[in-house]
Amino acid sequence: MDVVLLRGFLAIAKHGHYGRAAHELSMTQPTLTKQIQSLESRVGGRLFERGRHGARLTDLGAVLLPEARDLVRRADALADRIDRMARGEAGRLSVGFGLSSIELAPRAVAAFRRRHPDVDVTLDDMSSQVQLDRLAAGELDVGFVRLPIARTWGHVPLATDRLALAASDPHEQPPGSAADVPRWAGRHRFIQLARSKGPGLSGQIDRLCAALDTRPHVIQEAHDLQTVLALVAAGVGTAFVPASAGRIAPPAVTIMPIEHPAAEWQIGAAWNPRRVTAMTTDFLALAQNP
Repeated sequence: MDVVLLRGFLAIAKHGHYGRAAHELSMTQPTLTKQIQSLESRVGGRLFERGRHGARLTDLGAVLLPEARDLVRRADALADRIDRMARGEAGRLSVGFGLSSIELAPRAVAAFRRRHPDVDVTLDDMSSQVQLDRLAAGELDVGFVRLPIARTWGHVPLATDRLALAASDPHEQPPGSAADVPRWAGRHRFIQLARSKGPGLSGQIDRLCAALDTRPHVIQEAHDLQTVLALVAAGVGTAFVPASAGRIAPPAVTIMPIEHPAAEWQIGAAWNPRRVTAMTTDFLALAQNP
């Protein structure tokens, strides 16, 4: 049902007078009269009895009145929500993150929620490749991913992470330098995150090992980094992990960062340039300056 016609109907019901209702709606009385006639044609009966003292609701008008109020209220609420969504003040925002952004992403989301409490923000843990796949499919608005990525994506660098050795022996002496890593690794058995679960991390480990001309002896794979760290804590072996894993590592695990160019990578916020909204733009600004 036409909301414009219902607004005219409600104005007359409020004032009991066509002239005063027309004045409130900033239209001429003949225009309002035509609108009511159109509405009466649609509902199949007269809505007002007109007389010397104004306009009075008919039985049909009295039945329509509460329904019209509800329809107009919902239409106004929808229009307001759409307007606020266009300004990035309401709606939904889907954000992906990985271990290296375990502080960056939640901090940005918290800042965004403070500014836009009516936006429903979801924050999901997933690998960088999964995030890019979901950005392409329109299932994710912003991802905190490992850089570099293809130029087809919009992105901004935010932080740097690096590989580290994770060990459980409190008396373990860390490698003095990256050059000592091959000798240190040769004395240990390694636990590794399954390549399918962390292709970016696996690739980084491959590049470091190639640069240092070493090949760790992997005795077990795990399907998430928390399990890798738990196995290290239990003394099953050691592992190459992101230095940021220290934020979730058990107390028994020592994290020893490796200083080498091949051990470093950047973390950035990525988005699909074809799906940029005011909400996305504001979130990205807060991600850079939360």
